[in-house]
Amino acid sequence: MNDVHAMPPRAANLGLERVGVSRVKKPLTVQRPGRVVTLTATFSVSVDLPPDRKGSDLSRNAELLAELVDERLGDPVPSLEALCESIARSLLQKHPSARRSCVTAEADYFLRRGISAERSSFEDYLLIAGAFGERASDGTITSHRSIGAEAVGMTTCPCAMESCRALLEKEYPGLARAEFTEVPVVTHNQRNRTRLFLEPPDDSEVEADTLIGLIEAAQSSPTFAILKRGDEARVVLDAHRRPRFVEDVVRELLASVPAAFPRLPEATKVRAESTSEESIHKYDVVAAHEISLGALRARPSA
Repeated sequence: MNDVHAMPPRAANLGLERVGVSRVKKPLTVQRPGRVVTLTATFSVSVDLPPDRKGSDLSRNAELLAELVDERLGDPVPSLEALCESIARSLLQKHPSARRSCVTAEADYFLRRGISAERSSFEDYLLIAGAFGERASDGTITSHRSIGAEAVGMTTCPCAMESCRALLEKEYPGLARAEFTEVPVVTHNQRNRTRLFLEPPDDSEVEADTLIGLIEAAQSSPTFAILKRGDEARVVLDAHRRPRFVEDVVRELLASVPAAFPRLPEATKVRAESTSEESIHKYDVVAAHEISLGALRARPSA
């Protein structure tokens, strides 16, 4: 039988950066300090394709996921990002003609949260892991990993708040200026989705719970599944006491990373992405920034 994948392509001399399979769902268990977490992860795995090959052997990707995930379901992996890195390295072994590999995985993740102990429930978050592999000219394979998380919260607009304050001062001239500056006034709010990613070295561990805590602290307020009337008022007031642009969320988040990870090396890459789904506009607002941990540590404190 002819190996069609190994034949030359019709469009010669054009290699492809990534060819693979995506949206492959797998169950797995992860060993974390003091507990084992069960996840349903969605994987995307790919390798580059040299210009002299018509196609990539995609069945090898599915076989590899079965070997590294299916067959060790009862054996917890140390972390989602460590699993991705193992897959990225194994992909290059499965595909001798490839020089680069890429693996990403997303998984729903739950933490018990609430505005109070009586109102707590399992709130949903998103874990996002990835890894890249590269084969050097001497055949040596190197790799690096990333771990991230997404949390959905709330932001309130500081610009509209100041504009409302100015209008209210004119409408209610009998009220003292201090009453408007010390008490939060109305503004429009947004559902905010923020992600934080780190690229730690292989010998370092990053807890997803810590990433989620940093994200929620950077937003105007977390949001919760269970809220009674008084709880709703508390969340609204808390958010209005911390009005923040999407730009503020990214800056606050990045500024909090050095203290949370004092042992990570300076070369560790940090990336924050934030999206506010606008309530009075027909568009969303986004902000993102990538920086090294060393550069964050070197910045003067506010």
